[in-house]
Amino acid sequence: MAELFSPEWMEGFKDAWNAESELSDALAAIGFNSVIGYGFPEDENPSGVLVVENGKATSGGAYDGQELNWDIRAKKAQWEKWMKKPPGMAGLGMAFTTGKMKFKVGDYGSMLKDPRMAGPFIKSFSVMARV
Repeated sequence: MAELFSPEWMEGFKDAWNAESELSDALAAIGFNSVIGYGFPEDENPSGVLVVENGKATSGGAYDGQELNWDIRAKKAQWEKWMKKPPGMAGLGMAFTTGKMKFKVGDYGSMLKDPRMAGPFIKSFSVMARV
Protein backbone atom coordinates (compact mmCIF):
# COMPACT_ATOMS: atom_id res chain seq x y z
CA MET A 1 0.00 0.00 0.00
CA ALA A 2 1.27 3.49 -0.85
CA GLU A 3 2.06 5.87 1.99
CA LEU A 4 -0.88 7.95 3.17
CA PHE A 5 -1.32 11.11 1.04
CA SER A 6 1.66 10.27 -1.20
CA PRO A 7 1.16 11.06 -4.91
CA GLU A 8 0.39 7.38 -5.57
CA TRP A 9 -2.11 7.25 -2.70
CA MET A 10 -3.80 10.45 -3.87
CA GLU A 11 -4.12 9.03 -7.39
CA GLY A 12 -5.82 5.95 -5.93
CA PHE A 13 -8.08 8.20 -3.85
CA LYS A 14 -9.04 10.12 -6.99
CA ASP A 15 -10.06 6.89 -8.73
CA ALA A 16 -11.97 5.62 -5.68
CA TRP A 17 -13.71 9.03 -5.34
CA ASN A 18 -14.95 8.89 -8.93
CA ALA A 19 -16.13 5.28 -8.54
CA GLU A 20 -18.40 6.21 -5.59
CA SER A 21 -21.64 7.71 -6.93
CA GLU A 22 -22.79 8.79 -3.46
CA LEU A 23 -19.78 11.07 -3.45
CA SER A 24 -18.99 12.18 -7.00
CA ASP A 25 -22.55 12.23 -8.38
CA ALA A 26 -23.93 13.90 -5.26
CA LEU A 27 -21.34 16.66 -5.53
CA ALA A 28 -21.82 16.97 -9.30
CA ALA A 29 -25.51 17.65 -8.64
CA ILE A 30 -24.56 20.82 -6.72
CA GLY A 31 -21.72 21.85 -9.06
CA PHE A 32 -19.06 21.31 -6.39
CA ASN A 33 -15.58 22.51 -7.36
CA SER A 34 -12.73 22.47 -4.87
CA VAL A 35 -9.05 22.01 -4.26
CA ILE A 36 -8.76 19.90 -1.09
CA GLY A 37 -5.54 19.45 0.86
CA TYR A 38 -4.98 16.55 3.25
CA GLY A 39 -2.21 16.25 5.76
CA PHE A 40 -0.88 16.41 9.27
CA PRO A 41 -1.10 19.27 11.80
CA GLU A 42 2.65 19.48 12.42
CA ASP A 43 3.43 20.13 8.73
CA GLU A 44 3.43 23.60 7.23
CA ASN A 45 1.68 22.40 4.07
CA PRO A 46 -0.68 19.53 3.29
CA SER A 47 0.89 16.36 1.93
CA GLY A 48 -1.66 15.56 -0.77
CA VAL A 49 -4.15 17.47 -2.86
CA LEU A 50 -7.32 16.39 -4.63
CA VAL A 51 -8.78 18.64 -7.34
CA VAL A 52 -12.54 18.26 -7.76
CA GLU A 53 -14.39 19.73 -10.74
CA ASN A 54 -18.16 19.44 -10.89
CA GLY A 55 -18.05 16.65 -8.31
CA LYS A 56 -15.46 14.53 -10.13
CA ALA A 57 -11.87 14.25 -8.94
CA THR A 58 -9.75 15.37 -11.89
CA SER A 59 -6.34 15.02 -10.27
CA GLY A 60 -4.74 13.73 -7.11
CA GLY A 61 -1.14 14.23 -6.15
CA ALA A 62 1.40 16.06 -4.03
CA TYR A 63 0.79 19.57 -2.76
CA ASP A 64 2.60 21.98 -5.07
CA GLY A 65 1.55 25.41 -3.85
CA GLN A 66 -2.03 25.22 -5.13
CA GLU A 67 -4.55 27.61 -3.61
CA LEU A 68 -6.76 25.48 -1.38
CA ASN A 69 -10.48 25.68 -0.68
CA TRP A 70 -10.13 23.10 2.09
CA ASP A 71 -7.10 21.95 4.09
CA ILE A 72 -7.95 19.08 6.43
CA ARG A 73 -5.44 17.95 9.03
CA ALA A 74 -5.26 15.16 11.58
CA LYS A 75 -2.46 13.18 13.18
CA LYS A 76 -1.32 10.14 11.23
CA ALA A 77 -2.68 7.77 13.91
CA GLN A 78 -6.11 9.43 13.61
CA TRP A 79 -6.15 9.13 9.81
CA GLU A 80 -5.15 5.46 10.14
CA LYS A 81 -7.95 4.87 12.66
CA TRP A 82 -10.44 6.38 10.19
CA MET A 83 -9.07 4.16 7.41
CA LYS A 84 -9.87 1.08 9.50
CA LYS A 85 -13.26 2.35 10.70
CA PRO A 86 -14.61 5.34 8.77
CA PRO A 87 -16.36 7.85 11.05
CA GLY A 88 -19.96 8.95 10.86
CA MET A 89 -21.35 12.42 11.49
CA ALA A 90 -21.06 12.14 15.29
CA GLY A 91 -17.48 10.86 15.09
CA LEU A 92 -16.40 13.67 12.79
CA GLY A 93 -18.15 16.25 14.93
CA MET A 94 -16.38 14.93 18.01
CA ALA A 95 -13.03 14.88 16.19
CA PHE A 96 -13.52 18.51 15.17
CA THR A 97 -14.65 19.76 18.59
CA THR A 98 -11.81 17.94 20.39
CA GLY A 99 -9.20 19.18 17.90
CA LYS A 100 -8.39 15.74 16.46
CA MET A 101 -9.39 17.11 13.04
CA LYS A 102 -8.49 20.65 12.06
CA PHE A 103 -9.40 22.76 9.06
CA LYS A 104 -6.53 25.12 8.22
CA VAL A 105 -8.66 26.33 5.29
CA GLY A 106 -12.43 25.90 4.91
CA ASP A 107 -15.46 26.33 7.13
CA TYR A 108 -16.40 23.02 8.75
CA GLY A 109 -19.53 24.49 10.38
CA SER A 110 -21.05 25.85 7.18
CA MET A 111 -20.30 22.60 5.35
CA LEU A 112 -22.06 20.52 7.99
CA LYS A 113 -25.12 22.76 7.86
CA ASP A 114 -25.55 21.91 4.17
CA PRO A 115 -26.68 18.27 3.89
CA ARG A 116 -25.76 18.29 0.19
CA MET A 117 -22.13 18.66 1.31
CA ALA A 118 -22.16 16.95 4.72
CA GLY A 119 -23.23 13.54 3.38
CA PRO A 120 -20.53 13.40 0.69
CA PHE A 121 -17.90 14.66 3.18
CA ILE A 122 -18.70 11.76 5.50
CA LYS A 123 -18.72 9.36 2.52
CA SER A 124 -15.23 10.55 1.54
CA PHE A 125 -13.82 8.85 4.65
CA SER A 126 -15.20 5.44 3.67
CA VAL A 127 -13.77 6.00 0.18
CA MET A 128 -10.35 6.74 1.72
CA ALA A 129 -10.54 3.41 3.49
CA ARG A 130 -10.68 1.66 0.07
CA VAL A 131 -7.41 3.11 -1.18
